[in-house]
Amino acid sequence: MKSVVVTGGTVRLGLAISARLREDGWRVLTASHRSDSGADLVADLATPLGAAKLYADACALLGGVPPDALVNNASIFSGDAAAIGMLNFESPKKLTVMMAGREEGVGAVVNILDCRVLGEAAENGGPYCESKRKLLDWTRKSAAMFCSNLRVNAVAPGPVMPSPAVKEPAGETPLGRPAPEDVAEAVAFLLSARRTSGCVVPVDGAQSLVS
Repeated sequence: MKSVVVTGGTVRLGLAISARLREDGWRVLTASHRSDSGADLVADLATPLGAAKLYADACALLGGVPPDALVNNASIFSGDAAAIGMLNFESPKKLTVMMAGREEGVGAVVNILDCRVLGEAAENGGPYCESKRKLLDWTRKSAAMFCSNLRVNAVAPGPVMPSPAVKEPAGETPLGRPAPEDVAEAVAFLLSARRTSGCVVPVDGAQSLVS
């Protein structure tokens, strides 16, 4: 059974991604910064040492071997700029480099972006969009850099449907506003697409095509 680490894997998008990958037969290790989250791995990726701890703990839990795949889903939208940059970009970058050091076949990484960074909004979106733009650039760069043993792709969601407990207008898109399960479907595809690397899949209900 192939293994995958999903950061931020116990809430919202991460929860849907984890559930879908389990259905597809993956051994899923969820990661969170909270010890009370029920996650398999606990590490604070907003700190400089968080990525190394997460990777080491994952390898230990898997019997001394690295995971076959990684989904860099955890992110924060506001707050301290340094923490945003560390969690949204620096830690995913570090984890990707560690995944590239695997010796057990071709690994896979899927980064979760934001569809806003695919257009002009990326230039003016503050620390959050800046961090996601850097992750977009890193996705393409690392896909080329590590192409012999690591596939690196990304999913760029649009505004995802809120949970039932959230009072928020759904908004309109040509294909309907995506649900977390729609994002999970794209992640599952990219993890299984053995000849695909350097690809960014928008999951935004085609909103970017008409805006």
